[in-house]
Parts: sequence; C-alpha cells; structure tokens
Amino acid sequence: MPSGGPGGPAAEQRPAATARRRFLTYLIAAPTLTVAARAGLDAAAPTAARAAEATGAATSGTTASAGQAAAPTPLLGLPGIPDIVDLGQALRIAGLPTAHLLVLEITAAGRAVLHLPRVEVGQGLTTTVAMMVAEELDARLADVDVPLSDSRPDLLFNQLTGASNSVRTLYDPVRAVAAAARARLVTAAARHWSLPAGTLRTADSAVLAPDGRRVGYGELAAAAAGIAVPAVPTTPKPAEQRRVVGRPTGRIDARDIVTGRAKYAGDLAVPGAVPTVVARPTTINGTLATLDASAARAMPGVLAVVTIPSGVAVLAETFDQALRARDALRTSWHPGPVAALSDSDIRQRLRAAHAPFLVPPLLTQYVDGEFDFAFVNHAPMEVLTAIADVRPNRAELWFAAQTPIVAQQTIAAELGLPQDAVTVHVVRGGGSFGRRLFYDAALEAARISRAAGRPVKLMWTRNDDMRHGRMRPATHHRIRATYGLGQVIGYEHRAATVTTDFGHGLGEALTAAGFQLQAAGLSVAQAFFLLSQSNPYDVGVPTQVLSEVPLRIPTGSWRSVYSGTVRVADEIMMDELARRFGQDPVAFRRARLRDTAGRAVLDTVARAGRWGRAMPPGRAQGIGYHAENGGRTAYLVELDASEPAQPRVTKAVIAADLGTVINPTGLEAQLTGALIDGISVILQAGNHIDHGAVREGSYGDFHYARQKHSPPEVEIHLLPPSGPPGGAGELGVPAASAAVANAYARATGTGPRSFPINF
Repeated sequence: MPSGGPGGPAAEQRPAATARRRFLTYLIAAPTLTVAARAGLDAAAPTAARAAEATGAATSGTTASAGQAAAPTPLLGLPGIPDIVDLGQALRIAGLPTAHLLVLEITAAGRAVLHLPRVEVGQGLTTTVAMMVAEELDARLADVDVPLSDSRPDLLFNQLTGASNSVRTLYDPVRAVAAAARARLVTAAARHWSLPAGTLRTADSAVLAPDGRRVGYGELAAAAAGIAVPAVPTTPKPAEQRRVVGRPTGRIDARDIVTGRAKYAGDLAVPGAVPTVVARPTTINGTLATLDASAARAMPGVLAVVTIPSGVAVLAETFDQALRARDALRTSWHPGPVAALSDSDIRQRLRAAHAPFLVPPLLTQYVDGEFDFAFVNHAPMEVLTAIADVRPNRAELWFAAQTPIVAQQTIAAELGLPQDAVTVHVVRGGGSFGRRLFYDAALEAARISRAAGRPVKLMWTRNDDMRHGRMRPATHHRIRATYGLGQVIGYEHRAATVTTDFGHGLGEALTAAGFQLQAAGLSVAQAFFLLSQSNPYDVGVPTQVLSEVPLRIPTGSWRSVYSGTVRVADEIMMDELARRFGQDPVAFRRARLRDTAGRAVLDTVARAGRWGRAMPPGRAQGIGYHAENGGRTAYLVELDASEPAQPRVTKAVIAADLGTVINPTGLEAQLTGALIDGISVILQAGNHIDHGAVREGSYGDFHYARQKHSPPEVEIHLLPPSGPPGGAGELGVPAASAAVANAYARATGTGPRSFPINF
C-alpha cells in the first residue's frame, strides 16, 4: 500500500483535506457528464479529533515487554476506545483525502455509471451503491451501472473492501456525486428550454418541465458537461424525500448470476491464458525437496511444468489435463516450520501466553471461564482463481481483490517492474469472508506466467485453499468476573491468539488516520484489537488484553475478526453470571447495557422471540448481543439438542439497528448469513492441525452448515432508521454464535468450553 506514515503522500494531503470544511463538488470536462465529489469534512472533523484522542488513550501507559513474543495490550475503563472511534471510522478518516476521486458518468445513452473502488463478493454492494445513485439522481435503478474499478493507486487507502466499511465510507461521496450530477442535468435542461431551473423536477432518468415536456439524461449529458456552477443546489436529499433508499430491493445482478452472464475470474477468456494448477507440500509452508516431472510432461495436453516457491505448477490445455499431470508428478517435500505441532501443542502455547489477571480473587466472589476456539477456514464457494499475463516490461492480472493497490505493489516488486507497469483488473468474487484481502493466487499466477513465458489461468482447488490457504487463527480465552453486593465490579478478559496476518495494508491505513503504531509499540493486530473490541455492558472496570503467539501458519481476517471469539466468550460469561446472580439472562443484560439503542434491540428480539417460553426437555432458547461498526444486533435462537451429537437450531429471531438502511433485503441476507456462520463455527465447523498439516480438505470433512442444519424459521426485525448507516458484514456473527452456544448450554445443562462443540 502507498506510504501512509509521516511524510508520506497521505500525510502530505491530510492538512489540506482537513482545511476543507465545506461540501464541494467539481466537474471534470468530458464529452459526457463526468462528476467527482468530495464528501464534506464537517462531520468527519470531530471524528478525526476523537481518533487523535483515542490514539493518545491507546498509546498512553502501553509498553511492549522486551524479549516477549507478544506484548499484551490492556483496554481499561469506560467507555472503550471503539465507543469513541472504531476501526471503520479510522479507515474512513484514512480515506477522506481521496474521497473526491469517486467518479460518476452520465453517458449519451442515458446510463449512470459509477466506477466502484471496491469488490463485489456476494455482499450486494453494487446493488446498494446503485440504489444510492438512483435515489440522488432520480434515475431508474435499471439505468445505473456499477462496474468495479481497476486498481487505482491514486486512491491511497480508499480501495480496501473490508471491516464492514464500504457503505459507511461511500455513503456521503456517492450521494454527493449523484446530487451534483443531477443539479447539472437540471441546469442544462433549464438552459435548453429557457426556463428557471427551480421550476423543473426530475424523475425516471429525465428532467421534466411544468408543461409536461421531458428530456432524458442521455440527451442532456453533453451540455451538462460544460456546466461548472449549477443553478440549483447540489445537496443530497433529506430522508423524507427518499423513494429508493430504504425499500426492499432485489439484487441488480441477480439475473446475471443465475443465468451465468456474471463473470468470475474462472469465466474470463483472456487470450492465451492456459489452465494451471499447483502441486503443494504435505505440510504447511513446506518446501520442495526433489522433483521428477518426466511422466507429467509426457501426458496429453501438458504445456509446461515450472517450479515456484510454493510448489510445482503444471500448465495444460484443460484443467482436467493439468490436474491429472499434477497427480503424476513425483515429489518429496521438506517439512514446514510447524510440522512438529498439532492441535494440543498449539492450545498449550496459547494458554501459556496469557498475562496474569490484575485482580486476584482474594476477598471477592468471582466466576472464571476458559474457552478454546479452533482454526476456521474461509471456504468461499468460488475457489481462488487468478489470471496473469506477464511480459518483460508489463503485467496484467484479473482476480477478485479486496486490496488491489497492495496486490499491485507487491506483484510489481516481485516482478521487478514499476507499479504503473502492472494492471490489476478487479473481478467479482464468489464469496470471501475476508479471504480475498490476500492475493496469494494472483502472486503465484504472476510468478508462473513469468517462468513459463505465457499467460496463465491459475485455479486453487478446494483442497489447496483448505490446506494451504488462510484461516481464522485458533484462540484461547481466560476470563474472570468479580462481583459483590449484587454488582459486577471487575471483568478481565485475556485473549491469546495465533498471530493474525494483517499484511494487506491495514497498518498503513491506520497510520494515515493518525494512529502512531510504531511509536506506541503496537502491532497492527493490537491496534485492530483496540479499535474493535469493547464490552457493551456495565461490568465495573473491564480490561481486555490481546497476546499473540507467532507461528508460521497462514492466517487472515475472518468475518468478525476478533469479535467472533472475544464477544462470544463474553456473552457465554454473561449467561453464567446471570445464573450466579439468579437472574434471567435477558434481564441481566438489559440492566447492564450502556446503550439505549442496544436495549431497544434486546427488547425487540426478546418480545418477538417470546423469550422465556416453556420448551420441551432437550430444547432451549439462547440469546446473544453485539455492537460494532456503528450497528447493534441481538439474536435469539431455539435449539433442539435431544441428540447432543446432532443439535439443530430450529428457529431464529434477529433484531438489528444499523442506522439508515439502504437495502433491507440485502441487510437481511447479511444477518441470515451470519446466523449460518454462527451455527457452523459453534456446533461443527473447524480445522484440525495434525503434525503441521490441515486435516480437512473439502466440504466433505469441513462441516459447514448445510440446508439440513439451517433453521426452517428465521424472523428479522430492523429497527427504524436513525443516523448514518452502520456496517453489517461483521456485526451478526458474534451475536449469532453466542446465541447458539448459550442455547446449547441451556438445552444440555452443560457449559461448553471448546468450539466447535462437535469437533
């Protein structure tokens, strides 16, 4: 990622950007109307100030112990840092200097084309953005196109898809650019008809005169391109005038997806790109010892066999031929750096990494809990695929990239080319959950193309990604809650995790937002932890400490990065504390939630789910609550554990408050997907490590929830919109997971401590 530290490009732009306190739009002269918009920084300035204050809070009193593999980072007091400025806000601050570079084009054919500097990986982002454009432009949704932008280094930190940040970051710029375009189109029509611009209105991709005359946006595009100062305001609509935003809407690409017109990397027909697969080591990060490729090279259709640092690549006329030839290779492998470790060894290292509790249980009453969470694969439906065409003086790649700028820089450095000689085309992806923050397949494809001297289409098989891809790190949690006189007076959470790889540019983005990580002695992981983890309850004095155990195991951000385990353990402890206090779990939470909106969410789900109703033996309800990225949600599930080895969630009720909701249909899909994730990782889905190798290799043994594990009844309640949009992608998993775990505990009368339960 471009330099974002002091003295880097982002640092140079920040003072100028901060000085711009007003909402500005400007026109780029073009044959068609092309408008770029800068979101006003009036709202962002207080956020930036809070970020600076939070940075001071994060760095004061925090030290890295010499000689320790990982320095614990406590988060003390109320409110927590994420209550002041969270990770999404920090990333938004980092992206503000280039927010004005978002571009909307109105073509002569009447198409509104917004080039999206994000990737669509099934989350419905292109539909959400199209709805915002259609709303402010008063265009038909069918007239809006949202193609994905190629890598754009000029955007600096504004082309990262992750951290539930896309809608939060794009909400103001997209509305701004569409409102600016509409104002220019109206002004062009007013000049065309010699009418006052204020007498005109817009609807259905056209400007309408009081006498009924109508002119389409395409007809006005050329004239509007010459208008520098519109005759009508360029401000976005107030909420009460919206007609598109907030209405349940199907995906704009749904028909293309089901008919096969939507193109993924594997569907692209790049001239000369040949099917390619890689033979990989028998252990994680192993290396090639010996190779005999004679039999493989002699097989039908085989075009080349080349070695790369991660294995042996086979190029052939078809993928079937490439796979057969790969299996015919005779190889031996040096063991990887963790070949001596299995699950039990890793758990021991995690448990040994904890810092001690600050408050010993001397004269106080306390509840202790310890929790293990296994490694979890991302397992997106579409396997990793990348196309690379590397020439002596240039390279061109096609793949689904959440961090295309970092990928472009890394690949350029690997190939010894200038960054501008490498083009990264961002392609839609079939699922991610954080996996496509990394570009492993693209880097491999570039290496193979260079070595073979021809374009390649590299496919990672399911087995490749399961056993050599990235996983959510295994974690161990130790929690102590002290109490007395009917109150929780202290809550200490110690989280130990195999180090999460954040080498996708997040650290530079946080530095650009004003977080001086190096000066504070913080790793990127610790900064991420500080900015994302906060206990939403009044539990006296809470502390949260992250300790990292460095192991050479490929890890990465998995949906709800730390919250997917930290908050789940917290929510299990809330149920156990409620039992110790002799109180109902919902009432116990409600009395301690610090947020009025959070109590409304909890009340809604308890009422709609008929919390506390009588259940047959072996069945129970469970509750989970989580707040993050400007949103709040609660999940209530009903679980049948009559057969404890085959539990099933039979019903789920979800309540959520995410401020302004652009597309309720898309949000409901996100919340439902989080439910399935929670069912999976709590009950049955995880990865084992056996002597440095991942045991699971396909959906056959990585037991993610299938249709038969899904509840037949799911009910979702979205609270009335208030404030700007929150982030949904990371929000639901912790609450859903906790609800499933708590329901299982109540149904079985047990206290599960290791997840997934049936592992």
